Amino acid sequence: MGRILPARLAQIAATLAILSFCAFALIALMPGDPIEVAIAGDPRLTSEDAARMRALHGLDRPFHERYLAWASGLLRGDFGYSRLFAQPVAALLGPALLSTLALAGTALLVALTLGVALGALAASRPRAAPAVDAIAVMGQAMPTFWLGILLIIAFAVTLGWLPAGGAAEAGAGLRYLVLPVATLAIAHLAAYARHSAASLEATLTEPWIRTARARGAPERIVLFRHAFPNAALPVLQIAALDAGALAGGALVTETVFARPGMGKLLYDAVMGNDTNLALVALLLVALTTMLATLGADLAQRALDPRLRER
Repeated sequence: MGRILPARLAQIAATLAILSFCAFALIALMPGDPIEVAIAGDPRLTSEDAARMRALHGLDRPFHERYLAWASGLLRGDFGYSRLFAQPVAALLGPALLSTLALAGTALLVALTLGVALGALAASRPRAAPAVDAIAVMGQAMPTFWLGILLIIAFAVTLGWLPAGGAAEAGAGLRYLVLPVATLAIAHLAAYARHSAASLEATLTEPWIRTARARGAPERIVLFRHAFPNAALPVLQIAALDAGALAGGALVTETVFARPGMGKLLYDAVMGNDTNLALVALLLVALTTMLATLGADLAQRALDPRLRER
């Protein structure tokens, strides 16, 4: 593990460098710039004002000079200023990232718990397997944004039980988390249910399971103490691979529910043509996803001696 960690961190750094260049280039190739947006919003600005603003923001310099200046500022910890929110970018990223991590982490915990429970039910009760498969197919078939809209219509508009979205007030945070977490969890529990069921079914046929049953161990002890620890590794691998998809789903879900977070912040930055905030937010989301995948990979190696030997 000591040899793998530096190599993986180097890969993450290289990926971020390539991603930053590609994102900066794509935004630079887009028609228009923030100065043109400002001119369209204030007809009193003259061409001389626009030239001074472009010089102030470095937009009159060649592409490579602008990229190097922006990248060197990031390496120094200078994330720049948000034109849309009139605040330093660093002041906006912290609360938004914490909100997204709370949403994605809670959804992962709920999806894993329900998915493993459904998988254990399908493996131990074959008659329940068709119902579990139906639930898994429905969860995978529904797009995240469509499911979120359905939950808003059902539980916020029709029944009025839960808020449709927005920020949580003091003491009411859980109510604002229910619908976004349910949207993300339903979309991701299907894979956990199927893989845990398949892994448990294979493990329950092993010789030590038959030995435990022959000694008179209760079925719940056989399932959760003997079978599940050996069947948990594939589910953990799926959770590691699902980290990127879960982060992407959180971005869409935050936009649907108007929940403050990295997704809503990134959406507002793109729609408001706030290029600096959009670039830094995109890199932070990518970094968080890659670090989560790295952490899950290290956890797998800690649990499975065969991976450590490789």
